[in-house]
Amino acid sequence: MAEAKKYEITVAVQTHYIEDQSNPEDSRFVFAYTVSLTNTGTVPAQLISRHWIIRDAADAEQQVRGLGVIGQQPLIKPGDKFEYTSGCALNTPVGTMRGSYQMVADDGTQFNADIPEFTLAMPRVLH
Repeated sequence: MAEAKKYEITVAVQTHYIEDQSNPEDSRFVFAYTVSLTNTGTVPAQLISRHWIIRDAADAEQQVRGLGVIGQQPLIKPGDKFEYTSGCALNTPVGTMRGSYQMVADDGTQFNADIPEFTLAMPRVLH
């Protein structure tokens, strides 16, 4: 059996198209995303900052960096989960997001929690 990693945050994302805030005629497509961060490591870790890479279908890229998420810098204990919802607007009906969270463990060790790439898509655009 593999030994548990000391510093490990598992990230899962669910997305949702926000039709009433979108305006396809003006190339405005708004999406919400709910992120779940689960501390699958063995030491408590605090989320300090985030780095997002957002790309639309026209290959336009924006990078977003900032402290915390939704105004918080949560401390996540081993086995615990922190969940939040945020959103973004794209100029195309499909795009992707990926990135990382910068974490600091209780022992002072800094590490990144990768956010796997996920797709934002207006319903009925992709099969």
